[in-house]
Amino acid sequence: MNGKSILYIINPISGTRTKKNLQHFLEQKTTEAGIPYHIEYSVASADYSFLHPIIKEKNITDVGIAGGDGTVSQVVNGLMGLDLNFGIFPCGSGNGLALAAGIPRATEKALEVFLHGKPMHTDGFLINGQFACMLSGLGFDAKVAHDFARQPKRGLSTYARQVIRNFFKARFYDFTIQLPDQQFHTTAFFISIANSNQFGNQFTIAPKASLSDGLLDIVIVTRQNKLKLLLQTLRQIWGWNALQPATAIDTSKSILYFQTASVRLTNNSKAPLHIDGDPADTPDHVVIEVKEKCFRLIYPV
Repeated sequence: MNGKSILYIINPISGTRTKKNLQHFLEQKTTEAGIPYHIEYSVASADYSFLHPIIKEKNITDVGIAGGDGTVSQVVNGLMGLDLNFGIFPCGSGNGLALAAGIPRATEKALEVFLHGKPMHTDGFLINGQFACMLSGLGFDAKVAHDFARQPKRGLSTYARQVIRNFFKARFYDFTIQLPDQQFHTTAFFISIANSNQFGNQFTIAPKASLSDGLLDIVIVTRQNKLKLLLQTLRQIWGWNALQPATAIDTSKSILYFQTASVRLTNNSKAPLHIDGDPADTPDHVVIEVKEKCFRLIYPV
């Protein structure tokens, strides 16, 4: 482990499990490996500039983030300008980025990846200037994210209840989509902007997505009755919908699926927004652009 020095950042309230055992495990195993380390906790402000002098003083090379997608996104954004490798210990309700990267949920296996995996350049993206690295969206899934954030309990079961509750009363939203080569209007159940292939928990929504191709996968589930909507969404999850060229999108389809490095949306119906699973303010206009190979994520070998 020549030259390796680790900073662990733990979100103590992500997911449903206590993090005391996780911290003890990381301390024990990192000490046994003879690697110097330092532990900090995530901050609600998402401002990690206070870590910059610590990273410099302790010659940190690798940052291990124990939390969900929102924590990962905030930490990477706060430390992205530094020469660091980032690893993930999936502790959130969805863990979409970690699972898309092949990082196991089990702490022991995630530590193995963190200590012995391969750092690779990975894309992120900007939504109205705000950084994201996993998946963001407008409409139904954002409404679920907003309601989920207000619940006293976290975890998959709480999230699933919010999905079911919102599905039967869900509305549709009007958007204007501006691509480099095409503009169109659509009424949609939701729009996903995907860097990873999934919402989390292996619930795939963008099966062709790559974390390092310089493109974002855009999935638009258009207005249709709820039964057809379920069937068409299952087709998307199973990978049965082909990608359309972003220069000639057939807007008559039930699901529009295409790739682009940038897109502008006019949010005509004030659809709610989430960024990497965390609720965000509702914008009138959304400017989205990929941020190619902007950080190094440690992947399984």
